[in-house]
Amino acid sequence: MRADIHPDYHTIKVVMTDGTEYLTHSTWGKEGGILNLDIDPTTHPAWNGGSQILVDRGGRISRFKNRFGTLGL
Repeated sequence: MRADIHPDYHTIKVVMTDGTEYLTHSTWGKEGGILNLDIDPTTHPAWNGGSQILVDRGGRISRFKNRFGTLGL
């Protein structure tokens, strides 16, 4: 392995949006740095099961349902 080509791997503190904190290893920042998250699994709808709204622009969704709707599970 070549020397001095890998980034520094160190411990940082991650602070979630609800204030919870945990220590992890990362190449981000400096040793002992604090990473404050703006979006995390507790607030993002992709992880917490939030509502999703499909907007049908140009009838694409209805055309898809008409074409493949009979192939239901």
